[in-house]
Order: sequence, then C-alpha cells, then structure tokens
Amino acid sequence: MKFLIAAVSLVSMVTASLDGNLNYNSPSRRHPSLGIDVPKVVRRGLETRAWDPVQLNFTHGVASGDPYPNSVILWTRVSPMLENDKSNVTVEGNVPLYNHDTETYIEASPNPVCVDYQIGIDRDFSSIVDKGTAYTTSDIDYTVKVEAKNLQPFTTYYYQFMVCNSDNKSPLGRTKTSPSAEYDGSKIGLAVYSCSNYPNGYFNAYGNAARKDNIDYVVHLGDYIYESTRGTLGKDPRATNPPREIFTLYDYRTRIAQYRTDLDLLLSHGQYPWIPVWDDHEISNNGWRGGSSGLNNTEDSFLKFGGVSVDQRKMNAVRAYFEWMPIRQVDMDDNLRIWRSFQMGKLLDLIMLDTRNYDRSITTLGWNNEYIADLKDDASRTLMGSHQENWFYNQLSKSAARGATWRLVGNQIIFSRINNTARSSDWLNADQWDGYTANRNRTLQHLYTNSISNTIFLAGDSHANWVSDLVWLDEKPYDQVTGVGSVGVEFAGTAVSSSGFGGTIANATTKSKGLVRDNKELQWSEGYYRGYYELHISPDEIQANYFGCPTVASRNPFEISLANFTVKAGDNHLTRNVGNGTVEAGALQRGTTRQTNVTLNTETGTWNVTMFNQMFIQY
Repeated sequence: MKFLIAAVSLVSMVTASLDGNLNYNSPSRRHPSLGIDVPKVVRRGLETRAWDPVQLNFTHGVASGDPYPNSVILWTRVSPMLENDKSNVTVEGNVPLYNHDTETYIEASPNPVCVDYQIGIDRDFSSIVDKGTAYTTSDIDYTVKVEAKNLQPFTTYYYQFMVCNSDNKSPLGRTKTSPSAEYDGSKIGLAVYSCSNYPNGYFNAYGNAARKDNIDYVVHLGDYIYESTRGTLGKDPRATNPPREIFTLYDYRTRIAQYRTDLDLLLSHGQYPWIPVWDDHEISNNGWRGGSSGLNNTEDSFLKFGGVSVDQRKMNAVRAYFEWMPIRQVDMDDNLRIWRSFQMGKLLDLIMLDTRNYDRSITTLGWNNEYIADLKDDASRTLMGSHQENWFYNQLSKSAARGATWRLVGNQIIFSRINNTARSSDWLNADQWDGYTANRNRTLQHLYTNSISNTIFLAGDSHANWVSDLVWLDEKPYDQVTGVGSVGVEFAGTAVSSSGFGGTIANATTKSKGLVRDNKELQWSEGYYRGYYELHISPDEIQANYFGCPTVASRNPFEISLANFTVKAGDNHLTRNVGNGTVEAGALQRGTTRQTNVTLNTETGTWNVTMFNQMFIQY
C-alpha cells in the first residue's frame, strides 16, 4: 500500500512538472490532440531509469521572450545528444541519432529529463524571485519552456537552468519584463530583425546590437529560418542541415536547431527577451491558406514530396517553431494563431500580425503571377482573414482609447505602395500589401476615420531598407515635401543575411534612386547592406537608427551607421529634413548620400574605407 501511495504521488508530481513545460501542449492548450499525451509520458518514463547528469548537455544555450509586466517565458534544450528527435521522418526514412562525443549511435530514451530553473535579480542569485522544476523528453525534442512568474514590471532579471540534483548548469541568461500599463517612463529601445538565411552568411547583426547593449527587447518579423537547401555538408561550413528542402517534423527541428548554433544568435537570445512572429519561410515560400509556391494541395505535389500534405507540413513547422521559440501560447481558437499584442506602459502598444499563414488569400506562386496582378484590387482578398483583421482594428482602437502614445504594428511585408520598376521589370510585387489593395484600404480607412495617430508599421521580408510616410494615395491629400496628410510612418528593414539588391554599392544606389523617384511617399531606400534597425521610443518622439554590416561572409563585429530618422509625436510623418538630410548609403527623397564603401583586406585583416558624396533631389 505504501508503495502504491508513493507511486501515485510520484506520478502526480511528475505530471505537474511535465505540465509546467509549455511545450507538451504545443502549439495550443485548446487542442490537446495536437500536443503530447502527458499521462502516457509519465507512465512510460516511470518504467525506465533516470538519466545520469553527465550524459546531458544544454545544447543550444538559453532564451527568453514574450515579456509581460509580471512574467516572462524562459527556454532551453537539455539533451543526451545534439541531434534532434527523429519522429515524423518520412522523406528519407528512419534517421538514427549519433552522439559525436562517444562516436556511437543511440536510441532516444523515453525517460524524462528533470530540470530545475531559477530567476533572480542579479548574476549571483542573491535574491531568487521564482523557481521551479520541469521535465522534458524526446517527444518535444528535449526542449524546455516555462513561464517565470512573480516578477516586477520593467525590471532586469537573470535566469539559469540546472539538471536536477547535479552541478550541470546552463549558460546564464538575462531578460527583462515589460512595463506595467501605467508606466509613463522616458524610453524603450527595440532592435528589429528579419530574414536570417544561414547559408547566406553569418548573423553578425544579432551580435552587434547585443555588444552595444542599448536596447530592451528584440522584435523579429520573420524568416527566422529558411526551408530551402544550399551547400554541401562537410564542405560548406554554412550548408543547410538537413541537406534538402524540409517537410517533416524532424526536418524543421533539425533546421531550426542548426540556426541556433550561430554564436551571435545565441548571444542575442541569451541577453534579451524576444518578441518574434513568423513570415513564410518558417513554413514554406509564399505561403497562403491553401498551400505555397513549393507545395500545393494536388496529388502530384503530395506524391512528389513523400506523402506530406500542405496541412501536415504546416503542422510540422508550427510545432517545431513553438517548441524552439521562447513565445507564449496565446488563447488560440486554432493551431496556427501567432498574432498577439503587448502593452508597454503608456508609451506604446506592440501589435504583432500574421500576414502570411493564418488565413491569407492566394498569393503569387510563380505560375500565377499575372493572374494575381489582375486580382489585386478584388474586395474579397485578405492578408489575414476576417477574424484577425477585426482583432487588428480593435487593437488599434483600444490602444488609442487607453491613451498609449504610440502604436507599433509588427508585420512581415511592405505595407506602403511600391512601384518597383526601378528594381524589377515588373512594377508590382503582389506578394506584399500591394497585392491586397482592399485590405490595405480598410486598414487606412480605419486609421483616418478614427483619427488614430502615431501609428508605426514595421516590416521585413524584402531584404532591403525602406522608410516611408504612411499615406492613402488617391484618397487623401499628401504633401511629400512637408509630410502633411500622412497618417503614420513605415520602417522596413533589410535582412540579417539574406540577399538584397545584389551587385555593387553603386548599382544598388542606382536602383534606390529610381525607387524614391517613382514613389513619392518613399523617403529612403537602401538595398546593399545586411543589418537591422533600432527604435528608441519616448513620449515625444521615435528615433530610428539603421545599421549595416560591411560583410556577412565572416563572423565579425563591424557595422556602419547607415541612416537616422525621427518621428515627432503627433506629426504622423517623418521629421523634415528627413534623415537630417544625409545618409551613408542608398537614396533619400531629397538630400545627400555620403556613400561609404567598406572592403576587407583579406591579407592584412584590415578594413579599407572610402567615401564620396552623392546629392539626390526629387521634385
């Protein structure tokens, strides 16, 4: 009887600790069938012996994200192997797990790994404000995701994981809660990223912001990974793993795990809480609600890719994303919802959208581009579905009603109209908001009609820098010289490493000149540099600082300050002179380009810097 009571107590304790790991319910607590059968995991685990702590490693550092005033999400992975769980492997059959330390193949054990965690006010944990125990297993790729609670608003904390009953500890992480709704402090800093393509180059941009350490949070607008393949494993240090386009759960776990070996990405995750959202490549290029450019709901497509359907592929990608990213499971009515919002004091509301995968009407897939161009003005076309769209407008109105100074909209793709002729033979990129005119018009109408000011759109995806006044062309008057008539501003950023305009700096600048010539609301264009931008937000203004990496062909800490912009509260347009009248690269609508050409001397390891001024004025 005593043994039975002890066993029942142990089952209850382990079950509670398993439930504490949010990934067992990934990606939705409302849909337990999509998650893991926790009681089954407990019963299975009790029949096996415990792991020896020396067999376990924290393979991918630590991360935190989705900060609230009193809690934050903490993440790590603790595993007996670097390789990922081989569940759902269908494209190339069964893949054995290989332990490089012992040079032996091993099978994933069903035994749970026990992990303690703690969070405190300093590196020495002299005052621990929250702690707990969680379990993980191969079912969730040995990932651990917990919610640290009992925290104070807008406060820096340090956290760490430990294998239970051992000295085996994870790296030390640092995080920060968000301000309370009543906070009216002076400034919040964000670093904004998108499009990190592992084989395209090193993720120097992530590390550069961390090394300067003058921001509070990281916002990632998507394309955190790419599903495509490139390079040869063993010969190319940045070759993709698996060495093929990815479709299965194993594939997506392996790909995101490879990206998380980049040292600058590890540094950023360990130092700041992230607020990420996916774009298309976390699942498949140019996704929409019924497929993508790489996989559609046809028999040929199903057979070609090993029997993986569109819906199954999405589920594989979404599950791996939720397992590996330090994000909350919002109150979802379906398994694909990632759109959510954050209140950060009276200063701002950050609204994160999904304009790619949730309920998007068909987009350009290569073979249908002309057809989509003809459909672009159709009133029924939507980027986000009616559910998300209504939620979005309500978030904007509620933010204005509660008196938040700024509304930042984190979305994937360029919102402003872009006549793209100067860059491409086709003026229209219908995969952006330009292909969903009615959806954009409804958004602009909501902003103008309800006099919602201080709205800032953030965008990634395009692998180039764009800064525009937010205007409703042909519907509302707009003075491009003064900015009067604009309803907000759009800051769009280049890629961390994905290819931009290509060619030389001079060639990219020529394209930028044509773009600002053809788009009167576009105030700055730049497409040569890889990098990111920072937003420093105060009650009076937002300062946007754009940075470019001289090269991503090697890991290095160098960057160039490309351009700086200011938006004054209440103006709803960029402050004139835009960029103080001078930028380091690209083209201003009116102003000077002090073009900096930076090259690396590979023999001496030094940088050569040359500059020349270019004046561009558009009348």
